[in-house]
Amino acid sequence: MSDKPLKHSRLRLARPGSAYPSLKNPMGAGRPIRAVLFDLDGTLYRQDQLRRRMAVELLSLLARGPMVAHRSLRVLRAYRHAQEQLRAVPGTTVQPSTQVQMAARLTGTPVEQVEGLVREWMFDRPLKHLPRCRATGIRRLLWFLERRGIELGVFSDYPAAAKLRALEIVGHFSVILCATDPDVGALKPHPRGFERASARWQLDPAEVLFVGDRIDVDGVGAAAAGMPCVIIGARPRVAPPIRTCLVLPTFERLRDVLDDDR
Repeated sequence: MSDKPLKHSRLRLARPGSAYPSLKNPMGAGRPIRAVLFDLDGTLYRQDQLRRRMAVELLSLLARGPMVAHRSLRVLRAYRHAQEQLRAVPGTTVQPSTQVQMAARLTGTPVEQVEGLVREWMFDRPLKHLPRCRATGIRRLLWFLERRGIELGVFSDYPAAAKLRALEIVGHFSVILCATDPDVGALKPHPRGFERASARWQLDPAEVLFVGDRIDVDGVGAAAAGMPCVIIGARPRVAPPIRTCLVLPTFERLRDVLDDDR
């Protein structure tokens, strides 16, 4: 499934350095920022909160019988594990069915059954919980960026439009990309998705700020594309130091950093 932009982006026909709206680069050097590209899962909503809510829902699987519950949970774990396996192999081409087929092989489950479980438990059921899991301060940040004339986008490993609608922020974004889109076909940290977003805006990647939650995925991918990056609320994990990556605790702090008037 491909996520397409839900509103037309302003064409960027002028060269870098023109009078288009911009913000100071949070790295303190480099080109001004003319667009902000966001990760979705774990960034625009609190993934820990969503997982707690979904854990309660998963208890309903027990009503279908212990064996059914065990098989279903095994398939969902295999689906998540397949993504990390694909991510670990640079240059691997991914399509919407790639991860499903891997999970089916890992568990010996028919592809149709894997598709149904993934659709129900990873894409459909979580939607009603997302408004309560929305990241604190994200709407104020989006309004601030829009008032400053900054282009906004999302690049996610999963289809994003339905989640953005559930979060009630979809209208802010002129570019919505997924790793399985035909013109991307690569999971982060491969740089292709970052580069495609920049191209949609006709901007150099150095003029686009990426905002994510994982240094090892978002930070590394943005750096590979030549894009500055801010990681929000990063948990301790093994990750390479990245000169073009800044770690901040909250979206409120990011707004302060980007606001020239503060």
